[in-house]
Amino acid sequence: MTDKPFNGKQRLEFINRLLEHHQSITPAAYQQIIDALETQKENFGYNNKGKLKVACFDTHSYDKAAFEDLGDTPVDLIYINTSLNLVSAAQAKGCLAICVFVNDDCSEAVIERLAGFGVKIIALRCAGYNNVDLAACEKHQIDVVRVPEYSPYAVAEHSVALMLMLNRKLHRAYMRNRNGQFVLDGLVGFDMHGRTVGIVGAGKIGKVLIDILSGFGCQILVYDLNMDAELQAKKNVSYVDLETLLSNSDIISLHAPLNKDTYHMIDMAAIELMKSGVMLINTGRGALIDTKALIKGLKSEKIGAAGIDVYEEEADIFFKDSSGEVLTDDVFARLTTFSNVVITSHQGFLTREALHNIAQTTLDNLNEFRAGKKGAQLSNYVS
Repeated sequence: MTDKPFNGKQRLEFINRLLEHHQSITPAAYQQIIDALETQKENFGYNNKGKLKVACFDTHSYDKAAFEDLGDTPVDLIYINTSLNLVSAAQAKGCLAICVFVNDDCSEAVIERLAGFGVKIIALRCAGYNNVDLAACEKHQIDVVRVPEYSPYAVAEHSVALMLMLNRKLHRAYMRNRNGQFVLDGLVGFDMHGRTVGIVGAGKIGKVLIDILSGFGCQILVYDLNMDAELQAKKNVSYVDLETLLSNSDIISLHAPLNKDTYHMIDMAAIELMKSGVMLINTGRGALIDTKALIKGLKSEKIGAAGIDVYEEEADIFFKDSSGEVLTDDVFARLTTFSNVVITSHQGFLTREALHNIAQTTLDNLNEFRAGKKGAQLSNYVS
């Protein structure tokens, strides 16, 4: 031995040599010590098998099942039940990557803390990224990737399910029959055929919804900043301005992204333009609707029914079992009292196909990062 201090690698090699010649240690004990030493050899952000360590926040049984169905991968997903916030961010220590969902807190303060832990990439398991402070990510050199599409059919079909449930009052009929009330009074609906449906946002989901509703024989009004020539050519589809759509639609379905221009696009002024008794469906983003205005519209019967899969303050409510707790959100609590409102807790994406596609694209995004790609080199980079 010399007087010169060992570095980490030399120290481990020296201890290994000592252990190899130590006769009193059982083979099992020796292996345990070696395994522990090997673990200490991990490169930051990787486990001892060379897999990229990813702190996967806000995960549920269906998320885990979808990732595990992909088989053995070069990514070590560490499943965390809690949502990402300033406190839970500590669970990302030792990880180069984190994986988050729609309601995880990726604000500036959280991003700064993640950067301090050495996180270099945020992989979103969703298309929307309005919960991520992109300026903070750029400042701290953290890349952001997303799943731009997973299954437009899942969300579009859920939108139709909400329409049919509200129209034919299936939720009320089900509860009556469970209680032995086999009566039809108050359950009268209308034919979807011939009705005018307004689609706000004709992206992939909007287009699939238009195809489904065309099968019902509906007339479609579309509001979108980008006009699709193929869609415009359909006999039952017309591109119109937002005011025309609001004023002439029997049913309005929201599929726009959330940004400064679409925030609370359905406010009291917009509701006043609508037909009396209109049905409003939102499977897009919660803050597209001013919920207090929606409640006023329901109370005045201007809005005849509402199907809500997203809510502007859902982060503290959805994806949690709060059955034994008091609901402290007074606005949401009021919304639940209307018999002509159906609320699903951000369930629109929840099909086997969508979950598989989300898991696969997320894994592909992380594999690109693991291969050394950064920034715009990443296929689904968010700038």
